[in-house]
Amino acid sequence: MRTRIVIPILFAVVAALFACEEDSTGPHHPAAPDTSRFFLIQTSMGDITLELYPDKAPVTVENFRRYAREYFYDGLIFHRVIQNFMNQGGGFTPTMSPRNPTHPPIQNEAGNGLSNVKYTIAMARTSVVNSATSQFFINAKDNLFLDHHDETPQGFGYAVFGKVVEGMAVVDSINVVPTGSVNGYNDVPKTTILIQSVRSFVPATP
Repeated sequence: MRTRIVIPILFAVVAALFACEEDSTGPHHPAAPDTSRFFLIQTSMGDITLELYPDKAPVTVENFRRYAREYFYDGLIFHRVIQNFMNQGGGFTPTMSPRNPTHPPIQNEAGNGLSNVKYTIAMARTSVVNSATSQFFINAKDNLFLDHHDETPQGFGYAVFGKVVEGMAVVDSINVVPTGSVNGYNDVPKTTILIQSVRSFVPATP
């Protein structure tokens, strides 16, 4: 699937970014429900700790939890990186093959009042408002034009569902890696940035 976007021509670069969202190989592994708000993304460039917002984005958070507890993200990569914009992952293997199958697309919760500011995590999707499945992106700067502005396909926005609370330097380092084209996909890091695992945890009480 080629890149598509809900933002008009002005934001064509965004379109080029998020069209990678598609049915992404490997079976799902059922596991017990998870209610943690904290997740650790272990990557080949370092660890990123997330705090999720189930009160603001319950559908999106549960979707992320489900993929994580099924180990879907393990062994995938950050497959699209645009400097001073965002880092996208959660759908492709190191050979730039989509991981399939994904679960059905989820409701877009972009209208939850959360903004695509630097270090927040949001769902990638196609030009269809309710099309997000497994792919996510971490904002590398304030990208307020990705926020919910209205109910039209062009203005609906991208759903933020959490933020990076540790590992900002890792996010910054990923965002400046050299990129190129692989198998028809642009902005692919020339050095593989592997997502080794995504796991929930309960922070230690002081």
